[in-house]
Amino acid sequence: MLNESYSKTFVKTLAMIPAMVAVVIMLVNGSLGASVAVAGAFSLVRFRSAPGTAKEIGWIFLSMAAGIACGMGYPAFAALFVLLMCLVDILLTKTGYVNQKNVNLKKTLLITVPEDLEYETMFEDLMKKYTTEWEMLKVKTSNLGSLNRLTYNLTLRKAGTEKAFMDELRTRNGNLEIALLSQAVPVNEL
Repeated sequence: MLNESYSKTFVKTLAMIPAMVAVVIMLVNGSLGASVAVAGAFSLVRFRSAPGTAKEIGWIFLSMAAGIACGMGYPAFAALFVLLMCLVDILLTKTGYVNQKNVNLKKTLLITVPEDLEYETMFEDLMKKYTTEWEMLKVKTSNLGSLNRLTYNLTLRKAGTEKAFMDELRTRNGNLEIALLSQAVPVNEL
């Protein structure tokens, strides 16, 4: 996961899920009927519902663990556990545990070029100069085929070089439209 992209909530949920699982296992320990019911309920929530973010799934699991504790006759334990998990959530957020390194350097570049421009190699030296990695995601024609719109995901070498990078790109693409955006986590990604 060193060079992979992931959401902050995924990391936070990954840190909290083991405690939730441990509480559920502790509560259903020795009860075959309860353990089968819990397994069925968890699988229904995860695989039969609309996909959600890691945060949503984590909080659903937490509420199910609290519900199991209440159902088994431990409402004080359920309240204490939910309070503890909320404090852990706040602590993980405040301490910066979930912050990705260099997340602000990950960008999406949208650049429009004339159709006759050899775009596969035209920007390679600039990519090497200003980025540590880049990947062309999409090429789309526009303006009745007279222009191509290129989409790249890239990681800048250092912050503050966006303007210089865009100025050099602009001189190569004939001063056509360029946009440099922060990369968004895909909707279907945890």
